[in-house]
Amino acid sequence: MAYDETTAARVRKLLAGQRYLVEKKMMGGLCFMVNNTMCCTVSGRGGMLIRVGPEAHARVLEERHASPMEMRGRIMTGFVRVAPEGYQTDVELKKWVKRGLDFVAPMPAKTAARKTPLRKAAAAKPKVIAKAKAPPRDQAQKGPRR
Repeated sequence: MAYDETTAARVRKLLAGQRYLVEKKMMGGLCFMVNNTMCCTVSGRGGMLIRVGPEAHARVLEERHASPMEMRGRIMTGFVRVAPEGYQTDVELKKWVKRGLDFVAPMPAKTAARKTPLRKAAAAKPKVIAKAKAPPRDQAQKGPRR
């Protein structure tokens, strides 16, 4: 299921002035990242995912249209899913996006981690330090045999 392009355009417009804004297709939707940290996502399953942080998680879940974000049977503390009815107006959408920004903005910028694919890591051979060559057999040093 594709994410809602109209909602993505509305979020893009709200985040237009942010420095270090990156959009990435991930988690079945379009993720908006500020300082390499997820702020919010327009979900492919419908609705939006908003990062609110673990401290505000329980409080935000008490609001209308907010529900826990579940991924593979686990509740992701610090993230909430907002139903489309919760951000129909520009004011409502701005409120949710601002919550994500308020949590992410004070965080220090992360450096983008580069992951080595498993195939490359497994195929990479350890570097062998050159060993000193032994003299040819016929020129071996003569000495007492032990």
